[in-house]
Amino acid sequence: MVVRHEAWAQGTPAWVDISVSDLERSQHFYQDVLGWEFSDSDPQYGGYCNALVGGETVAGMSPPMPGMDEPPHVWVTYLAVDDVEQTADAVTQAGGELVFPPMQVGAFGTMCLAVDPTGAVFGLWQSDEHTGYTLANEPGSVTWNEAMVGDFAQGQAFYSTVFGYSYQDMSGDGYQYATVTLGDEERPVAGIGEVEGDTPPHWAVTFMVADTDSAVARVTEAGGAVIAPAFDMEYGRLAVVSGPDGEPFAVMSTPEDSAEDD
Repeated sequence: MVVRHEAWAQGTPAWVDISVSDLERSQHFYQDVLGWEFSDSDPQYGGYCNALVGGETVAGMSPPMPGMDEPPHVWVTYLAVDDVEQTADAVTQAGGELVFPPMQVGAFGTMCLAVDPTGAVFGLWQSDEHTGYTLANEPGSVTWNEAMVGDFAQGQAFYSTVFGYSYQDMSGDGYQYATVTLGDEERPVAGIGEVEGDTPPHWAVTFMVADTDSAVARVTEAGGAVIAPAFDMEYGRLAVVSGPDGEPFAVMSTPEDSAEDD
């Protein structure tokens, strides 16, 4: 479990959020699946609200902005930055593009949306009062983020240039994948892989759960769908599912979680 109320280090995934078509419906879904509670929806910020687990912030959710075309309903990963203007410049100089330029969000911080050269959308977050998620690696919270890029070498070069990422290659027969580390840190902060088939490039998010199979059952009962059935791997048991708007995300339990749940 990680509880953190300070700003996350530059380049670390620090927040995830999503724009949904029906806020109440999606709140009920994620409450049923991940046990989330929600702060009040703030009209001043387009109805945005925070998802909470045990009083700690774990994600954000909002309805579409009035007058805005239907947005893609996908989970967006925000990377922590110390200077959002400087990092936004670095993004464009390295071949990325800005979807939305840096914008201050009241006293909470400053955000920016960008797309890497391979087509994966991600956010930048320079925190002030809102430091990002304050709980991670606990059931109901984010446990892993990964850039699934359109070109593995190009994606690695981009994120290394902009954020100083280093990589430990874990590629195997038929797939390319690496874990991401920052500076002298040994523990990976994210992953990077190459998408397959017609899947568009994206940043994927995985939420921890106490029991993956139970979580998958809750997904279908709450109106979601299963994209990839639960399977076991070295780090735990994982399934890829989708929410009310078809948004994909993964759920995973570790062997320790499953043992405690029993």
